[in-house]
Amino acid sequence: MTSTYMMTMIMLPLLALMVFIGYYILIPLKIRERNKRIPIRRFIIGFLPFFVSAFFVYMLVQSQYTIIKVFGLDINTNYTKYIMMIEGDIVHHFQSFATPTLTIIMGFVYLMIFSFLLIFTFVILIYTKNLTTLEEFTIAYIITYLVAFPFYIYFPVTVTGHALSNVEPLLYNLSPIIDEGVRVVDPFLDNDFPSLHAAQSIMVLLIVVFRTNLTRFKLFAIISTIAILFSTLYLGIHWISDLVTGCLLALLGYYIAIHYRNKISMIVNKVLVTIEMRTGIIDDIFCNNCQKNIRVIPHSISVKCPYCGTIMEYHPLTYDQ
Repeated sequence: MTSTYMMTMIMLPLLALMVFIGYYILIPLKIRERNKRIPIRRFIIGFLPFFVSAFFVYMLVQSQYTIIKVFGLDINTNYTKYIMMIEGDIVHHFQSFATPTLTIIMGFVYLMIFSFLLIFTFVILIYTKNLTTLEEFTIAYIITYLVAFPFYIYFPVTVTGHALSNVEPLLYNLSPIIDEGVRVVDPFLDNDFPSLHAAQSIMVLLIVVFRTNLTRFKLFAIISTIAILFSTLYLGIHWISDLVTGCLLALLGYYIAIHYRNKISMIVNKVLVTIEMRTGIIDDIFCNNCQKNIRVIPHSISVKCPYCGTIMEYHPLTYDQ
């Protein structure tokens, strides 16, 4: 079993447990009681487009080394020296109070809390049936990954723990499993600029704080984001420049998602409807007016009852009957 699989085997059950606990702690009881259970088939139809698009973009970024080899890209320049000219070794101050216990905690924050924050945001937006914000979150998530990807190929910047003599690579020293697991997707440890940990966590923070009324999750997102940003510097991974550009990337993704969601969603829905029509994917619902059973294309947005002419808004994730 390789280190990659070992990390996966450890992280996935732990993330599942964290989501289970988060369900009871971060989702208010009245929301859990009010929302009806979504049938599995309808849940899959509704959630699959979000999952597939987000997962595809995630895997694209994780396949960076493979893409470089396949296309024969020759990337020789390392821009670390320019970052060092700008900020020197100021990040070493974040390790001035390092302890073994704090390092383990920050490693957990960097690897697990960050992953949980992204995954649980999907979960809580689906469960609270906040479809608009779910679409905004997915768009912002994809934008941040796609914009960062070319930088990782053409603007390599080495992690501070391997670039600065007075900064320890604390995360990679925690365990050979972690070091080897990370190197599978980032073999040279130079995917620093911009920081996706900063970009994605700040993006989540903006979405949760300004686009939801989930008080508990807002507090969790604020605390988690601060901890994640600190961990990237403390563990000997990112430069301050990485965090600044990551913040700008989060703002870009958030802006595009908020202002262009309608246009993007319309295009995506047209593609989904075409796919569903050609593959025969349909859903059975009841007309709100005449209570007769009608068959609908899941992502058609609005449905006209063939019996009484009633027009209803419809989406698999928000339909209650």
